[in-house]
Amino acid sequence: MRNPLRRHYGRGDLHFVTFSCYRRRPFLGTRRARDRFVKILDEVRCRHAFRLVGYVVMPEHVHLLVSEPKKSTPSKVLQVLKQKVSRALRGRRKFVPGQLSLAFPRAAAGAVAFWQRRFYDFNVWSAGKLKEKLEYMHANPVKRKLVLHPKDWPWSSWSHYAKREEGLVRIDPVEEKKSGG
Repeated sequence: MRNPLRRHYGRGDLHFVTFSCYRRRPFLGTRRARDRFVKILDEVRCRHAFRLVGYVVMPEHVHLLVSEPKKSTPSKVLQVLKQKVSRALRGRRKFVPGQLSLAFPRAAAGAVAFWQRRFYDFNVWSAGKLKEKLEYMHANPVKRKLVLHPKDWPWSSWSHYAKREEGLVRIDPVEEKKSGG
């Protein structure tokens, strides 16, 4: 039996979440796939009313820095996001001669698996942790040798923080936590 994950919601913290494609396969390995992911992320953010403070989309995983949605949990939002992305990217596959085909593995029930089931969630409770997580995310494409500098990877919030430019998706401001009492 798996150890149950403990999620800490309701404190007003930001959440640094990481989730991966099934068996870390590069299902987000094309520009088109990453562009589609970012578009759906923005749609889900608007619909579920959470703040997107930072992100990076890698070929086989994603990091998000988000607030808790007003009427739900980050778990529910990620479920919706992952379902919408997998449906959009699996449903639009067309055969192009000479193009590499990424076969999606079949899950036990016969459905095609796109994402790993679980996700990593870290509560970000301080300005120092916020800075650490943003720097980690933005350095990810460089560490993986996908680009020489974060400015060359448009699927992240780097341009918002480094140059105050709007990237592929709007980044929300960090709000101070309200103290109880």
